[in-house]
Amino acid sequence: MLKKLHKILCLLLLVFFFINCSKNEDNPKSPISFSPEIEFVRTYGGSKNESANAIVKTQDGGYAVFGYTQSNDGDIIDKQGGLFDYWLLKFDQTNNLQWQKTFGGSDDDRGTDIIETTDGGFVIFGFSQSNNGNVTENAGASDFWVIKLNASGVISWQKSYGFSGADDGISVIQTNDSGYLLIGVLDVTASGGLGNSKAFASKHAGGDYWAVKLNASGKKQWSKFYGGTFTDTPYDVIQTNDNGYILVGSSDSNDVDIKNYKGSYDFWVIKISETGTLVWEKSFGGTEIDEARGITNSSDGNYIIVGDTRSDDLNVSQNNGAADLWVVKISPLGDILWEKTFGGTSFDVARSISKTQDNGFLISGSSRSNDGDVTNNNGQNDAWVLKIDANANIEWQKTIGGSAIDFAYDVVELNDESVVAVGETNSSDIDISENKGFTDLLIFKIK
Repeated sequence: MLKKLHKILCLLLLVFFFINCSKNEDNPKSPISFSPEIEFVRTYGGSKNESANAIVKTQDGGYAVFGYTQSNDGDIIDKQGGLFDYWLLKFDQTNNLQWQKTFGGSDDDRGTDIIETTDGGFVIFGFSQSNNGNVTENAGASDFWVIKLNASGVISWQKSYGFSGADDGISVIQTNDSGYLLIGVLDVTASGGLGNSKAFASKHAGGDYWAVKLNASGKKQWSKFYGGTFTDTPYDVIQTNDNGYILVGSSDSNDVDIKNYKGSYDFWVIKISETGTLVWEKSFGGTEIDEARGITNSSDGNYIIVGDTRSDDLNVSQNNGAADLWVVKISPLGDILWEKTFGGTSFDVARSISKTQDNGFLISGSSRSNDGDVTNNNGQNDAWVLKIDANANIEWQKTIGGSAIDFAYDVVELNDESVVAVGETNSSDIDISENKGFTDLLIFKIK
């Protein structure tokens, strides 16, 4: 009898084992990790300095890369001279360079952002110190300089906005009314309070957030500035569902428009109305330096902001060492929903964020770490790209570079879900097969 019971128990255990093995195979507990593959790493440039600050995917399945060049040799074919010029490169869907153009005058002209417009052309944006060549006007030092191009890179119109000081354009979006919003830094002291719809310099000084709204033809509709008496720098902007705007950047002011200063530099996030009225403002960070660099919307009606933090207190729950990449999710009213840091024991920063087709996010930046969340750092500073899901879990991350200094300033997902990142490199080894001058424009593709 005991032997019979023993056999029955053994059979039951075997059945239980096989059933559970089958269930585990059909429903694995651990997600399958994805290891990104590098399709290519390329450099473009001449004997001097080049950089890519922005990339945009295009309606034809390709992409356009925008930045600036100092060289007039090597890969640069139409630069007439001068210091730096805007540099635009258009690639097709098989990564072949279709055409390239430079724009500028005899002085310093640097491109910072690009968008593809609804008509299939482009708007390129940055700042200019020239008043000749392609630039017809300069008010002093540097001005916002915006150019509307057709799909072949031919200028439709160009406009300069600024005053006697250093007014540097940083980011541009096309608005719901087919116009444009330009943001950057206004030298309020030099402008004497000009730059608002009415002259207003009360307690403002130095550099402030400056927003300039244009119609579809580039005519200014309004402009307003925001900030305090110290340094306030906007880096990115998004239009909201109510046709207002959220601007993100950094501020070390603790007065005038800034009411909840945390310490040193903070993420400073402001909501303005469709006509530029300040609706609300928020400071996020700790007692050290915290700078916001990018914003995008999430699929649930909220917003994701990225930048870097050196803090480990107040709004920052953890710091892995030196500076960390910091991701903050906020509501439409500017309330923090969650925040998370990524990095290792050295300096790790974010420079842009964009949404992916699966409602995750791509983040570009750079890292000096080789531990923590960062693997395979090749040298002093590598370009760094991360893919996170909607809850800020890392799906994959990749560093690209050589033994010198390498940065990724922007990244985009193409229609086939491949990823292209751009930036600059000083390296000529490991991942970087060639350096043509001092700093080269860097492009790499991940599949």
